[in-house]
Amino acid sequence: MNILVVGNIIKDIYLNFDSKTTNLENDKNGTPWLNLSFDASEHFFFNRNASLGGAAVTLEVLEKLGLTAKISGSNLSISADGPNDYQSTETYRYILVSDGNVCYFAPTNRQVTTLETPNDYYDYIYIDRSANLTTESINKIISYLEFSHNTKLVLYLDSNNKSILSPLVSQSSLIFFESTPSDNPQDESDLKLDPSKTIYLSEKQLSYQNINESISVERINTLTHLSTYSILSATILGCFILGKTIEDSFKLARINAENAKLNASLPLDRLEEALKSNTTSDSELMLTAAALVLPPKGILAADESGGSIHKKFDQLNIEDNYDNRRNYRNILLTTPDLEKYVNGVILFDETARQYTDDGELFIDYLTAHRIIPGIKVDQGLAPLQDSPEETYTKGLDDLSSRLKEYYKMGLRFAKWRAAFNIHLDENGNPIIPTEHAISENCRILAKYAKECQLVGIVPIVEPEVVYDGYYSLDQNANTTSRILDNLFAKLSEQNVNLSACILKTNMILPGKQFDSTVSTAEIGARTASVLREHVPNNLAGVAFLSGGQTPEQATDNLKAVIQNGPFPWPVTFSFARALQDPALYAWQGDNTNTKSAQDNFIKRLIANTDALSNSDTQNQDQPSEPQPPQDQPFEFQPPQPQLSNPFPSLPQF
Repeated sequence: MNILVVGNIIKDIYLNFDSKTTNLENDKNGTPWLNLSFDASEHFFFNRNASLGGAAVTLEVLEKLGLTAKISGSNLSISADGPNDYQSTETYRYILVSDGNVCYFAPTNRQVTTLETPNDYYDYIYIDRSANLTTESINKIISYLEFSHNTKLVLYLDSNNKSILSPLVSQSSLIFFESTPSDNPQDESDLKLDPSKTIYLSEKQLSYQNINESISVERINTLTHLSTYSILSATILGCFILGKTIEDSFKLARINAENAKLNASLPLDRLEEALKSNTTSDSELMLTAAALVLPPKGILAADESGGSIHKKFDQLNIEDNYDNRRNYRNILLTTPDLEKYVNGVILFDETARQYTDDGELFIDYLTAHRIIPGIKVDQGLAPLQDSPEETYTKGLDDLSSRLKEYYKMGLRFAKWRAAFNIHLDENGNPIIPTEHAISENCRILAKYAKECQLVGIVPIVEPEVVYDGYYSLDQNANTTSRILDNLFAKLSEQNVNLSACILKTNMILPGKQFDSTVSTAEIGARTASVLREHVPNNLAGVAFLSGGQTPEQATDNLKAVIQNGPFPWPVTFSFARALQDPALYAWQGDNTNTKSAQDNFIKRLIANTDALSNSDTQNQDQPSEPQPPQDQPFEFQPPQPQLSNPFPSLPQF
């Protein structure tokens, strides 16, 4: 397979500056700018690295994949030792790095791409991201394609070149579009992009129809977002040519972009080895998820944020300070025989860094007692911009880096909560939550879940219909159903492995302020019905939140749900107040009451594990120990597109 790459070779000069404030000057608005009027006696950079960018990155990736490629108008080739000697016609671009921030200095007028009319036959012509074509060059390409009917055109489009390259769109067998499907629908309609031939790229995600792959690239001084785009597109193209599936091609592209360095993308054998390792990680995730919901134990939620714990302490006149918060967590987490009743504990960031009375990290203590430590990673609620009466959950911006740190600390699962209130109009019809709020919160939950799985952490997704409110059992059931349908659609779009994902959800209850009585049996039956109808069978498990119920009420309702089993997935509890409140009221901020607090805590744990185990129908089809995943497809999979295949060697594209 011969590939002709059409694009420009760019010489990137990376200058890594020191952090002296004298490198910067402030404008009248107080915005710091790099001061370029410096001389070597005043300003220094730590190092200077030169690298070939643009089409050279594409060439290097394709050759590392074992393919034969050539840049039009250039004799550049890449060996294991780096670029060969070649006639230099590149554009120079300076990339300045200071305190981790990157800025670019490039010529105002981009160098026109040298395009020689090909004399040889090429299987593929790839218009690279770096190409700057004239109308004459585009006409040459069209003429060549008319002459060489078997040559396939692959096109990279971005905001800079989409207008000039639009005549080539209809000629292309595959298009990379630097965007996301929802960024600017007008772009797509103007270009008449065929969705069956278009792959969307951004720094954070690859998308093709209903197939998505999240990306997490830690920016380093010598790998900018420009290189990332080139690595992603070239890897996908090369993998398609080699006959890889869409899903594997996306995964290999992600692995390449997340691990590449200057002129050092990964060769095919290392990519495939990393892909196998990634599959092993999926197996470990599934085992962890299975262990978290292993009956008849539950998951303790001890992850109250600073504001929540302050309210709890304030009700009992307990001073909210670091020592009291640690003392309280210590009472719960070091309760004797805790491992008999819980599979995992959700911690708050502060708690995850604290120690037992004996000086052992809580994380290490739990792990030693065969309890899986987890972490709350959302950062609270904020008003939705387009619907300020509703909220979304913050925390996505730096999530990837936090998850990587938590994994290194020994935490193996995470939790993210989205809250939905039900409001009715004067006629009793629900007007909140809106479809917009449901969709946006479920999108965020799915992004969070994918980020977790990328670093080896099992995600718990928690869409909670808030118990406090005036609404009926039916209105809760309908709202919860809408949320679950949207959530699992979004998880599917993100390619989240549901067998390594846990749903934490509310029971189907009438709101606290609703003026009718509903029996525990009705709550159990309706909750079981909603879950069966709206939760995919291959989910790792379902854990109920207590959501403001009294401890006794939460346990009774849990038992009622279980009596409506068996279910396709394990069902358990993940309570906070319904387990903790009796212990907190016994403790009262006085450590001499520790024994009484722990006794009350254990009583609630026993009551809930009994609720799980005292039914003959609970999880009859579940193994007694977590089993490794079987080599068979999961029951709930996104539909695979049935497409004409622009690449004969590719069965799925």
